[in-house]
Amino acid sequence: MKKIFTGLFCAVAVSTALAQDIQNNPGSNHGNKFEQLGTILSTPNEQRTASGAPGVKYWQQRADYNIKCELDEKNLVLTGSETVTYYNNSPDPLSYIWLQLDENEHSTVNNANYQSSSTMPSQMSTQMLDRVSGRNTTEDNKLGDIITKLTDASGKKLSYVINKTMMRVDLPTPLKPGQQFVFNLDWHYKITDRLTIGGRGGYEYFPEDGNYLFTMTQWYPRLCVYSDFQGWQNHQFTGRGEFALTFGNFKVQMTVPADHVIGSTGECINYSAVLSPERLARYQKSKTAKVPVEIVTLAEAKKAEVSPASAKKTWVFQANNVRDFAWTSSRKFVWDAMGQNVGNKNVMCMSFYGKEAYGLYSKYSTRLVAHTIKTYSDFTIPYGYPVAQSVEASNGMEYPMICFNYGRTEKDGTYSESAKNGMIGVIIHEVGHNFFPMIVNSDERQWTWMDEGLNSFVEYLTEELWDNKFPSKKGAAYTIVDYMKLPKNELEPVMTNSENIVRFGPNAYSKPATGLNMLRETIMGRDLFDYAFKEYAKRWAFKHPTPADFFRTMEDASGEDLDWFWRGWFYGTDPCDISLDSVKVSKADVDGVPKFAERNGAVNKVAAPMVPVYDDISKVRNRGDKSIQFYTDKDTATHDFYWKYDRGLVNVDQNKYESIMKGKTPSGPSTEALAADDQKKYAGKYFYELSFSNKGGLVMPVIVEFTYTDGTKSIDRIPAQIWRLNEKSASKFYVQDKEVASIKLDPMRETADIDESNNYWGKLPAPSKLQLFKQRSAVNGRNPSYGINPMQVSK
Repeated sequence: MKKIFTGLFCAVAVSTALAQDIQNNPGSNHGNKFEQLGTILSTPNEQRTASGAPGVKYWQQRADYNIKCELDEKNLVLTGSETVTYYNNSPDPLSYIWLQLDENEHSTVNNANYQSSSTMPSQMSTQMLDRVSGRNTTEDNKLGDIITKLTDASGKKLSYVINKTMMRVDLPTPLKPGQQFVFNLDWHYKITDRLTIGGRGGYEYFPEDGNYLFTMTQWYPRLCVYSDFQGWQNHQFTGRGEFALTFGNFKVQMTVPADHVIGSTGECINYSAVLSPERLARYQKSKTAKVPVEIVTLAEAKKAEVSPASAKKTWVFQANNVRDFAWTSSRKFVWDAMGQNVGNKNVMCMSFYGKEAYGLYSKYSTRLVAHTIKTYSDFTIPYGYPVAQSVEASNGMEYPMICFNYGRTEKDGTYSESAKNGMIGVIIHEVGHNFFPMIVNSDERQWTWMDEGLNSFVEYLTEELWDNKFPSKKGAAYTIVDYMKLPKNELEPVMTNSENIVRFGPNAYSKPATGLNMLRETIMGRDLFDYAFKEYAKRWAFKHPTPADFFRTMEDASGEDLDWFWRGWFYGTDPCDISLDSVKVSKADVDGVPKFAERNGAVNKVAAPMVPVYDDISKVRNRGDKSIQFYTDKDTATHDFYWKYDRGLVNVDQNKYESIMKGKTPSGPSTEALAADDQKKYAGKYFYELSFSNKGGLVMPVIVEFTYTDGTKSIDRIPAQIWRLNEKSASKFYVQDKEVASIKLDPMRETADIDESNNYWGKLPAPSKLQLFKQRSAVNGRNPSYGINPMQVSK
């Protein structure tokens, strides 16, 4: 899911130890940050190997759906019936199965009831007040899923229990491994005003033309995941943590007003029945078009708004090997499309949007869809589905083959640059979710970063390839600095359950995206990283990976030991703050003959006997044991000068030693003055010793930029392993051919260093001016616009 985070806006673990950074050598300055993750990660087995790949006995469940539903636009009710075939591919017999009832999020009696602290504001909108009032009541508001029938394939009633947003279906007999179970379920629910009551699905009403735009998401009771690593994933749906879902095949029939246009997961298999011949011809033309073709034009959409139809039509869609199914329906839609070749397969890229978004979406949306699936495919695996769609619904949410985004213009058709860039970012992000987690199907409710963070990272790569000047808000290291500066009591590790994260956006989206970009650009290099990242996508496409599978695959496929990075960036909250504490400068002395330093203060004295510094208990007892005879005592042939010297049987005259040593260099090789050529060779060398301290606690590479007196520069990249023997301080000795004027750490801001004031030595850059201003409040929702935008001025 895509959100806009301004400034600093905003575990239930698989095992107790999984998200803990267990220290190997606590209290020490080494032996912690570079130790292997070991038992922090789950134990490899036949389902998940130590390499990070699926094992020889990997398995996952499957659920196929045949659904019929009808949209009652007048009464705002959706009624449906579904036949589900559930396949038990696990080695375990199952006595019950769990379904998700996400619509119960809106129920006053069946919601998850996850409450957080709240305060009384000084001002609030009436919509916000109504929302709070609705949550505080105990009276049943009649929202949520109403189950009207649940039977097995033969029509026999099944027992079930609804626990808030989850539903347990008790099976008549245990479902054995390899068996399948078919059941029928009828239900209905009242569709809610998404913009008023909140949530991902519902309707938006347009009072100007009296029409609705429906986003039908999380709309049918759907199977939870049963997996090898945690059994049933039946955590409650609170509205934040998204979904762990089972792959399967869908056939869905949607009956809607005849003038509605539907966009949906999957492919429509009855376009010939629901489209006019003219629209069908346009659709066929769009398959090979190089630019978007309008299947439903703006004029047609406007006309439909003023003359609603009373008849109904049924659209039928088929989707195979998907984990979910969503759709949208409205008479307001303009619909355009074009084909995009991905992996020698033509993918239909399509957009649906009302007149309110026409000025932006007709120009950009479908082109962005095509760019996104092509770019993501290049970085991961070829896009696995036949369709990819973007729907403008003043929203930001994703489902297989379809996503809901925002990006409306002013009434005059102009728009601000922030509105345009926000639309570009959200479309790329939500379309990109087709890869993470729709195909590489991680558990979003447990580990949000595995879909949002990975997706935000590839979103950043895709934005960069869309426009080199695009102002990406996450991915580059410097964008996470403000978050990393926060006090520790306001932070939690990336490895934290979604419901327990305070600053959701930076933690689950930006920090993991930044970390992956650091790995790619600064730590591993693009070639190694890209190969390993592709390998992860290939291994876990259409499967259920865990964090351990990702960490292990990245190391296994690259040959890089990255446990230190996972520990620091994903399991910890320490920031990067590397300080350049001091610089020692020396020049070569090429004229004299060097004197060697004294060793233990005895260079000019006769070397003392080399005997033990302490007469230990073993030596004392051995001497007292009359049964022991020492070899050198028995064999006098071993009595050399030093045997006697060690025992004080011979003496060396100190005066004689000094007389002999006069004029000689003691303790080492003989030396001589440098020849003229060597003097010339080494006279111009400059020597520098740089001392660093790790003030933030996070070990990272040290990037050193030298600026020389002649104005040239050079960069040395020191790997993070320089900290492995001392995690708090390090130093590096340099030999330079030119004199250094200044030194700067992390010149390209690659490591998210939170304090750049201690990164300099020598001549500092001129200070910039800080402009002060008083902030005005935003007045235009997700895309705040102040005054007249430049586009209006140009008109």
